[in-house]
Amino acid sequence: MRADEPAAKPSKYPEAPKSDAVDVYHGTKVADPFRPLEDPDSDVTRAWVEAENKVTNAFLGSIPQREALRARVTELWDYEKFSPPGKKGGKYFFTHNTGLQNQGVLFALDAIDGEPRTLLDPNGLSADGTVALAGTVASDDGGLLAYGVAEAGSDWNVWKVRDVAAGKDLDDHLEWIKFSSAVWTPDGKGFFYGRFPAPEKGQDLKGANYYQKVYLHRVGTTQAEDVLVWEDPEHKEWEASPTVSDDGKYLVLTLHKGTDAKYRVLYRPFDAVGAKPTHLVGEFDAEYDFLDNEGPVFWFKTNKGAERGKVVAIDVRDPRPEKWVELIPEAAETLEGVDVVGDRFIASYLKDAHTVVRVFDLAGKPLRDVDLPGLGTASGFGGKRSDKETFYAFTSYTTPATIYRYDVETGASTVWRKPALKFDPSAYETVQVFYTSKDGTKIPMFLTGKKGIARTGANPTLLYGYGGFNIPLTPGFSPSALTWMEMGGLYAVANLRGGGEYGESWHQGGTRLKKQNVFDDFIAAAEWLIAEKYTNPSKLAISGRSNGGLLVGACMTQRPDLFGACLPGVGVHDMLRFHKFTIGWAWVDDYGSSDHPEEFKALHAYSPLHNVKPGTCFPPTLVTTADHDDRVVPAHSFKFAATLQAAQSCDNPVLIRIETKAGHGAGKPTAKVIEEAADQWAFLVKVLNVEARP
Repeated sequence: MRADEPAAKPSKYPEAPKSDAVDVYHGTKVADPFRPLEDPDSDVTRAWVEAENKVTNAFLGSIPQREALRARVTELWDYEKFSPPGKKGGKYFFTHNTGLQNQGVLFALDAIDGEPRTLLDPNGLSADGTVALAGTVASDDGGLLAYGVAEAGSDWNVWKVRDVAAGKDLDDHLEWIKFSSAVWTPDGKGFFYGRFPAPEKGQDLKGANYYQKVYLHRVGTTQAEDVLVWEDPEHKEWEASPTVSDDGKYLVLTLHKGTDAKYRVLYRPFDAVGAKPTHLVGEFDAEYDFLDNEGPVFWFKTNKGAERGKVVAIDVRDPRPEKWVELIPEAAETLEGVDVVGDRFIASYLKDAHTVVRVFDLAGKPLRDVDLPGLGTASGFGGKRSDKETFYAFTSYTTPATIYRYDVETGASTVWRKPALKFDPSAYETVQVFYTSKDGTKIPMFLTGKKGIARTGANPTLLYGYGGFNIPLTPGFSPSALTWMEMGGLYAVANLRGGGEYGESWHQGGTRLKKQNVFDDFIAAAEWLIAEKYTNPSKLAISGRSNGGLLVGACMTQRPDLFGACLPGVGVHDMLRFHKFTIGWAWVDDYGSSDHPEEFKALHAYSPLHNVKPGTCFPPTLVTTADHDDRVVPAHSFKFAATLQAAQSCDNPVLIRIETKAGHGAGKPTAKVIEEAADQWAFLVKVLNVEARP
């Protein structure tokens, strides 16, 4: 199959609502003509959304390969998916998706080799699969399950309680919870959680979220009876995450603000009900992740004085930094996470963006490495001090997640669940390369495709990136990406600055006034792929979501000549007003704020919305967003798409695909994920003139 006709933009784009809005930033006037699109519920915005979707659907519907691609993505997606089991009170809890279920189902096991029983099936909560589980936490005795529910992709969750033995919900119903899990009390009769004040009417999907509070909920009581545990009315941006120590003797509150992993830690004896938590360590100067304790000695993973992470012991009776004891020193690799299981530290590191796992005793003595199957990502390793086993998932770009049981005492890994596949992983390979960015920085990149892919200079190539918020991009399987590779496409993932691959300096090297480094890294990746004759601009597409959507938007406005297609997904495109919506204020840590003169200058210089120059020939573009995205509000994509359409000077299409009853991505039904993936591949097949061969 081949797209024989050249891509052409629609004869006419829908007319977007406009205004004469102008803001003045430090003496600079900035027009915002499409500001009416910031109101997602207005009649004019709804009409525009409907008209844009009609245009996009007509374009995509005209692509002959669309249905075949949808069928193949569906076929490849149809394999079993498991989560690593968690153990509570002798019971095991895990999720399982048979393949094409919209949502994974939560199961319980009375023994690890026993017969699973369905505990909670979210597929029955809505007809279209748009209600998803947003977190599940069993009590220590395994008798009760606290679980969160998200509707239509919103970050807002409702939390409920289910009796595990009976499989029935109790009357508990907690609202206005966002970015919080549940932490059970040792007696299993209640749990701690964080919630925000109820928003004003009509502001639930766009209003800013401030003044989080931590409460204790007792099972069987109403939310109005919940006990306030922590608040700080003088600091509206401060939030707290509660933890109860494994021995049940301490309540630990980790305070954070924004997105930087810089914390302030409070604690109190658990039974000191009503007592004000005491400050232990940190003044938002570094990361302090509470791991566990041995009596009054607390163990923390921190990057204080060790930008790639270490483990220290802090005695609460004298927590001065000079009294800290270093247990696991900083290594050459980035320490990503530490679990305490079976009286051992299980430490997960990143070595050039793939996982290495090392085991230490509680004094910090190295015991062994976990023998992983290859170049990929391992995750899991949860449990308690007393557990003799833990579970982890291992995945790579060419293989879906296999779940392993790990014997903490012997170090042996055995397969617990492995999906059957409808393709041959041995036909594909991943190689890691390193290229040089504009300022000489060495950047890693993973290239995955069919074995022996020739450097013809004409391979259809999708370059993916993120580059922000200290988040690393590590190898992971995607049936959608496999569809691309089956067509002979190369899938490239660049590990840009701003991410978490190499510690805090790598992260900070792509933030605030240095954010342009991220775009330079991505552009350099594209130039390397072309110079090394993997592809050429007419065959090169770029993709990214959220902060990665910003990445695509910035790069396509800076170098429209370099790409054959652009796929900015749920992106942050208005860098002058992002902090005014929902949780956007928290991103100031990475982006800076237009409220400050120097940061305004940097933001205005790369903000995708403000760098769309009329008369430019932009690459074929498919913007994607969702009407219920309350993380990156859809106004970013709405305004960016309208501005691009008005400025486009050539026949390359600029389309926007607006999903309904969906959000930023978490909990998105499988059916909607498949539809979006198939539409993106159909778009690339058309505009890059790809031969969609099986």
